[in-house]
Amino acid sequence: MFIGALQKTTLMDFPNKVACIVFLVNCNYKCKFCYNKELTSFKYFKKGKRELIEEKDFFAFLEKNKKMLDGVVITGGEPTVSPGIHNFIKKIKSLGFLVKLDTNGTNPKVLKKLFSENLLDYVAMDFKAPQSKYHEITQSKLPFEKIQESVDLIRASGVAHEFRTTLYPRLTTVDLTEISHFLKGEKWFLQQFQAPRALDPKSRKLKPMKLAQIKAFISEAKESVDVKLRGE
Repeated sequence: MFIGALQKTTLMDFPNKVACIVFLVNCNYKCKFCYNKELTSFKYFKKGKRELIEEKDFFAFLEKNKKMLDGVVITGGEPTVSPGIHNFIKKIKSLGFLVKLDTNGTNPKVLKKLFSENLLDYVAMDFKAPQSKYHEITQSKLPFEKIQESVDLIRASGVAHEFRTTLYPRLTTVDLTEISHFLKGEKWFLQQFQAPRALDPKSRKLKPMKLAQIKAFISEAKESVDVKLRGE
């Protein structure tokens, strides 16, 4: 398991829980707006002159903080591409912690196994774009059908969950409306685009969507989806 970083406490990332965040290295997407370049591949991680955290040290931290923490947020990168993710989560659960998984939804097979063994307590799935723009924005040719399957699995799981979309400037309000219809009835958070840290150099020059435009869209979209701007 390539553990790239550990945030020891968060009150924001796991709803109504005190948690830590473990960041796993490697991702099967290279989203143009990604602000965690070092976590997209071990190559980038090494270039950043950062050191991996030993798995034994991470679990020693959990053992030490059993009374303080309710849960663990597992994020990335994309956690489901990490070899051994199933056993990693199983071990966390065996210590009595709740688990929140952040995922891009490209590995429904992994999600299905985790759900079947009741190993997840909360799931946050990033929904990147409408189907027509998915490959362009994620810089990947992974089939959209996997995204559809993951959404269906999450919806049917009975596990608390949310969907998230970064407001990349190449997404129009028409695109966002299409996503809102796809996620009808679901909890959906919009996240601001962070231009200076974008993975794609050309994207760093793009201007974020104006707040007034975002609020106008949210007002209209609320008819079909439970949508909010993260941080508002």
